Amino acid sequence: MKRTYTHLADGRQLIYYDRRDDADRSAPDERELPDPPPPSELRLDPLMDEQVAIAAHRQTRVNRPGGSDCPLCPSKPGQLSEIPAADYEVAVFENRFPAFSHREGGTGRCEVVVFSPEHDQSFATLPLPQVRTVVEAWADRSDELAGLPGVRQVFVFENRGAEIGATLPHPHGQIYAYPMLPPRTRRVLETLKNYDGDLFGDVLAAEQADGSRIVGTSEHWTAFVPRAARWPFEVHFFPHRGVRGLAALRGEERDSFGPLYQDVLRRLDAVYDMPMPYVSAWHQAPVGERAGWRLHLQLYSNRRAPDKLKFLAGSESAMGVFINDIRPEEAARLLRAAL
Repeated sequence: MKRTYTHLADGRQLIYYDRRDDADRSAPDERELPDPPPPSELRLDPLMDEQVAIAAHRQTRVNRPGGSDCPLCPSKPGQLSEIPAADYEVAVFENRFPAFSHREGGTGRCEVVVFSPEHDQSFATLPLPQVRTVVEAWADRSDELAGLPGVRQVFVFENRGAEIGATLPHPHGQIYAYPMLPPRTRRVLETLKNYDGDLFGDVLAAEQADGSRIVGTSEHWTAFVPRAARWPFEVHFFPHRGVRGLAALRGEERDSFGPLYQDVLRRLDAVYDMPMPYVSAWHQAPVGERAGWRLHLQLYSNRRAPDKLKFLAGSESAMGVFINDIRPEEAARLLRAAL
């Protein structure tokens, strides 16, 4: 895997990932850009004991631009973007509007991972070798970001679809290097501390024994709808070998993930014969934490019917108590039957 390190006009880092050793990514960023914004402010909610990031500069970020104005397409004359090269395979760069930043005394970091130069592609339609390149980029960046001072957890994710909050339609994801432990992670760590045994292994074994919520399997992964799914369509991907993060996956595990993941993504789109909005979230172990954590992927959609979305209303937003409109067993059946 070839990595080409360079910088954008305002000093932000850009990294190209290519399978070809002869890939030329030397084109400079010819734009005139303002200095990056100051770091966000972290404020503690004393009632919840949770940190909230105040990032007012994000109000000015681009929202659903047309193809001719897309900041993630390759640059060409008259249309310069965040990617100076005229072509690329996978590109990773520091977010221009970060929720967290290590600049000017701040901590944390936010990066954008661009899956493809093709504006109208999706992760489900990427060629498998390119999926593997994305996985390599995820693992490589996770390993490097975990070593930054003050980083507590590295979160790799994708928002797909305007209905779930994606502001750019070009196929891409993000990586957050959190300077604190997110609430979900803290809750899981507390559960692990009080659990007598291998929690993740027991969850996987129970789903495999039951079978009714299994959506797909490969040699090294199992994809299932969790028994207490919060979202209308929610699928978890567990590796059969307990590892802490993406960087710890072996070559055969990285190869095995892509076909299964793309199959489930295509099934999501086929359920209602329309692109399904989703969040895809990799839960890696916090930095330095080894207390029984296992890497897993949480994929979920807020679409509960062809013409209905699930909104986080009173019970979910105010109290954190989810109410699911679709039985998990039925969601698994619909996904298995979709193709």
